[in-house]
Amino acid sequence: MESALGQIVYSVSEEGNKGTVIGNLAKDLKISAQELESRMFQIMPGSNAKYFDVNVKTGSLFVKERIDREDLCGAAQKCALNLEALAQNPHRLYRLEINIVDVNDNAPVFPERFYLVNVTEIASEGDRFHLPIAKDSDVGMVNTSILAELILQKALDREKQAKINLILTAIDGGKPPKTGTLSIIVDVIDVNDNKPVFSKPLYKAKVKENTPIGTKIISVSATDLDEGINCEIEYSFLGRGKLMN
Repeated sequence: MESALGQIVYSVSEEGNKGTVIGNLAKDLKISAQELESRMFQIMPGSNAKYFDVNVKTGSLFVKERIDREDLCGAAQKCALNLEALAQNPHRLYRLEINIVDVNDNAPVFPERFYLVNVTEIASEGDRFHLPIAKDSDVGMVNTSILAELILQKALDREKQAKINLILTAIDGGKPPKTGTLSIIVDVIDVNDNKPVFSKPLYKAKVKENTPIGTKIISVSATDLDEGINCEIEYSFLGRGKLMN
């Protein structure tokens, strides 16, 4: 068996339709299409042979099965499939290289659909909070990762807004571009920044002398806009309150 010198190199985009013509082997091998048929020209069996075939009547090399570059080569910058073709009478072996060109067939994907960010009310303007990074299975500029941060531009007040919902969008560099989104929930954490407030500025009560110990005289109430332990209220007298509790 004689081996032809060198190899023929073709390129084809991934995800192309079945039947897509990659090149003309008869022309590139400088033999006629009639000779391909008479010499029983064929792609040799192998792991990559299932993706391609040759029309011996026309000499066209075409796509036989769907090609997914990411499945075949992952994130490698170059993705090439090697084939061998055989012609008989006389036997001659030809080597082919098919470069698989990436297309923007994958959108950026965040590691999760929702992300919770806890921010206290005392956080300062300019404070930064790291966010998850989206990843894209495509290669090249389509798969460039950029650090994402949430930057506080204004002090928060939990009593005015306890939760803030945001949508983070990742856009890849393809043409046309594809996008992925992440729902961000900002949970504003309470700090003890509110004083208890009584329902009245002044309470008045009359007490008869000789009133039994333990007699209820008056009820007072106060509220606190904070939450959790910060809004739990205890009452006590200051100054001249020794006779009452």
